[in-house]
Amino acid sequence: MAWKRSKQGTTADSTTEPEYIVASKAAKEAIWMKNYIQELGVVPSIVEPLVIFCDNNGVIAQAKELRSHHRSKHILRHYHLPREIVGRSDVRMDRVTSTENMTNPFTKPMSQIAHAQHLGKMCLKNMSDWL
Repeated sequence: MAWKRSKQGTTADSTTEPEYIVASKAAKEAIWMKNYIQELGVVPSIVEPLVIFCDNNGVIAQAKELRSHHRSKHILRHYHLPREIVGRSDVRMDRVTSTENMTNPFTKPMSQIAHAQHLGKMCLKNMSDWL
């Protein structure tokens, strides 16, 4: 599992576009991790594709389709890396519901109960629980 937070430098026309750009960066990170683990010899051969979870159907469709759509033709070519990586079965993109998406506490406002549930899933605790 890898985490990174940063401000995106591009202006997006839709919610799919920035998530697709993030998927491209995640795919690069996944390939790096896969190669690193194999080099360490911990797991000699990782045959199964690594999974990137996404709650945006448009992003998953973009990554699986080898052709551009009129809504995505303006996206820079180097962000279409997920198509190649998914196409060669190094990475698989799976749907996760928004309620199960573990990144939501970092990106969306939520109730205290929902936030606590997400913290539990990430094996994190509230600071007041430690005191």
